[in-house]
Amino acid sequence: MFGSGSSQVRVLLASVLKPVDDTRMRGKFAETLRERLNVQVHIAGRASASAFPQDPAVASSQVKQHPIFQGSRLSLNRLTAQWRYWRLLQVLRPALVIVHAPELLPLTLLWQRLGRGRQFLYDIRENYALNVSTQRVYQGLTRRWLAAGLRWVEGWAARQASGLLLAEESYVTELPFLRELPPERVVVLENKYQPAPGEAPPTQARPHPMLHESLQLLYSGTISELNGIWEAIALAQALATTWPGSAHCTIIGFCQQPGLLQRLQDTVAQQPALFTLIGGAEPVPHAAIVGAIAHSHLGLLPYRPHPSTERCRPTKLFEYLALGLPILIPRNALWAKTMGQHGGGMMLELTPVDETATQVRNAFEHCRFYPNGLPKEALWTGEGKKLWHLLDTVI
Repeated sequence: MFGSGSSQVRVLLASVLKPVDDTRMRGKFAETLRERLNVQVHIAGRASASAFPQDPAVASSQVKQHPIFQGSRLSLNRLTAQWRYWRLLQVLRPALVIVHAPELLPLTLLWQRLGRGRQFLYDIRENYALNVSTQRVYQGLTRRWLAAGLRWVEGWAARQASGLLLAEESYVTELPFLRELPPERVVVLENKYQPAPGEAPPTQARPHPMLHESLQLLYSGTISELNGIWEAIALAQALATTWPGSAHCTIIGFCQQPGLLQRLQDTVAQQPALFTLIGGAEPVPHAAIVGAIAHSHLGLLPYRPHPSTERCRPTKLFEYLALGLPILIPRNALWAKTMGQHGGGMMLELTPVDETATQVRNAFEHCRFYPNGLPKEALWTGEGKKLWHLLDTVI
């Protein structure tokens, strides 16, 4: 079994743009791997000022963080990060590398070719080629060539990897190169909620706010137009006049678009009693997001309809479900199935916004959320077992 012998096993988890305390790398993968005491985990990624909460019973030497990137995602530091990653591979000599970013695949494949017995897993966190093709961050031929290049290097890596990890079940049918692989080498590990060391998740849903209270709204995670930041703002403004005790919206997360961030900061500055912005220019510690969930009444997932998100279950959907926060989402068949199983919130059209605000008030007055308790299916425990099964049977 992987990591069950007497000798120490080094595992390197690597990304560039994701911080070293990223919830998937550090909070989920590293916490799962350190269950076996002879596994030493190293994490490479963006520099982070926050400290991941450590369990004092575990030696700090079991998980080490290596910042290889800082600054803007469009800066030349992206190239420097490649060199630092290569140096880490030479110095650490890991028994296994788990690659969390496609831009690190070429060097990983070179590292594998230059030595015997070197193994890696590729963690597919997004359908990158689809995102590039549809999200219009890049234009014209650049977009087409980048999407084609991503798909080619992912297909090449998939044939060489010991296993592939998928953050979304929909990728099984979306990614053409998976059809060539044995099923046992492909495992879906969704971004379900992993409590921090020492954290005891709630067992009951949050109590409904009284009408005379201020309704606390929450928008967390990546701040973008595609993820519905302006829809969240419009709904908060409508609820401020519809809810008898007023409303307040906390926006907490990271925005990678300077122009959008400036517009958001201007909007928040004009209505300081209605909005609080936490983060924005820098990634926010996950513990701060969990704290914001604990003080909120309604989590907003106002995603705009888009091919890159319509078949995905967002990380914050699992977070809100696991922590008992009622949720508002637009109508989406996949999300509706998840919500319907647990009675976790409201599926409403986001326009016209005044009608949506009235429906939110009515729902809090007449509905009971999470009638059967909080769903254990939203927790990472089962995903961690699948990760160990892959390591024990394939590696």
